[in-house]
Amino acid sequence: MKVCMIGTGYVGLVSGTCLAEIGHQVICVDNDKKKIDILKSGGIPIYEPGLEELVTKNVTQGRLKFSTSIKEGVEESLFLFIAVGTPPKDNGEPDLSSVENVAAEIGQTMNDYKIIVEKSTVPVQTGNWIKTVVQRFSRKVSDFDVASNPEFLREGSAVEDFLKPDRIVLGVENDRARDKLLELYKPINAPKIVTDIASAELIKHASNSFLSTKISFINAISIICEKSGADVMKVAEGMGLDKRIGRAFLNAGAGFGGFCFPKDLMAFIGISKKLGYDFRLLEEVYRINQEQMLRMVKKLEQILWNLRGKKIGVLGLSFKPNTDDMRFAPSITIIQELKKEGAMVQAYDPVAMEKAKTIMPEIKYCQNPYEVARGADAIILITEWKEFRSLDLKRLRELMRQPVFLDGRNVFESESMEKLGFIYSGVGR
Repeated sequence: MKVCMIGTGYVGLVSGTCLAEIGHQVICVDNDKKKIDILKSGGIPIYEPGLEELVTKNVTQGRLKFSTSIKEGVEESLFLFIAVGTPPKDNGEPDLSSVENVAAEIGQTMNDYKIIVEKSTVPVQTGNWIKTVVQRFSRKVSDFDVASNPEFLREGSAVEDFLKPDRIVLGVENDRARDKLLELYKPINAPKIVTDIASAELIKHASNSFLSTKISFINAISIICEKSGADVMKVAEGMGLDKRIGRAFLNAGAGFGGFCFPKDLMAFIGISKKLGYDFRLLEEVYRINQEQMLRMVKKLEQILWNLRGKKIGVLGLSFKPNTDDMRFAPSITIIQELKKEGAMVQAYDPVAMEKAKTIMPEIKYCQNPYEVARGADAIILITEWKEFRSLDLKRLRELMRQPVFLDGRNVFESESMEKLGFIYSGVGR
């Protein structure tokens, strides 16, 4: 089947490549010429494990190509996936202007029946607006369907999440679109949930908001643990064995980030208000998350007395391991607060430093974790990259000015760290 994926960000590029991998003819379109030039030259503009190899394979085998022309993609394809950015506005609501612009261009260039599929995370009822815009701009053809196919990809494991998903959600308005979408996804063995469009749109926001709630809940519990002498790891283990709760997303830490959870949480709060409901629970989830990041700085201050003039080493900058995505990364908030308190920051991340430099050019970037440790009064681990688990901790300790280690992801055990001479502090332990 012929597919046009409009937008080649984390969602669009992974989705388009994986649809080609399961046998479809895919053209990925983006108005960013620089990005398309990179893809055409054999590179990829994002870091995602396993993606570059799949892109190369499917381009070589003739199932995947790239273009800056929506017109070319629309004319060639039956499925038109909209996977463009929906960044938050100042009030937290998503900016849907790119979605609207793509819908208008689709309407202007449609040459026969199309299925227009929302892939971007959008507020409930966006499907109605896409249909309205396409109809208004349609010049030649008025026969089309709109559908919603929300993504549930985790950066760092997005390829596997697409090819081996927990579920595939398809929001449709008639049997014709349902049957075509089921055929498109037939090669993937996973439960396929067919709903109306509004329900599919809500499933995505509700899922991300619930997962954010679990993280903020365990972070709130971590504060109680610290004040009472309990261990949040044991509390999470005991909770997680209850099948009604589950262990996933009960890891206390420095707060969640990335482009999905914070953005979708604020968007869902805004959507609820527009519909006449004040979703105060989610407002508290967001507040707890923001405070958790600042608590990391307060913990350092309690150990070091003063932060002004102190050299603080930061391990990990991306919002999670196995990605170079810096959007809403906790490291940004934490480093900004450290700078505000007068600390000097030196940092290392395996893949995200180039993107971090565009956001925080004023800090020192190091070649490895040991350079981060050199002369540091404290180290704070913010992103739990696998390579940090195998650090030569004795060497790290010897390079530091003061042996203070704040483990923002509970990677290490306090007893073993203290035996090595560290003044160690985790989260909720």
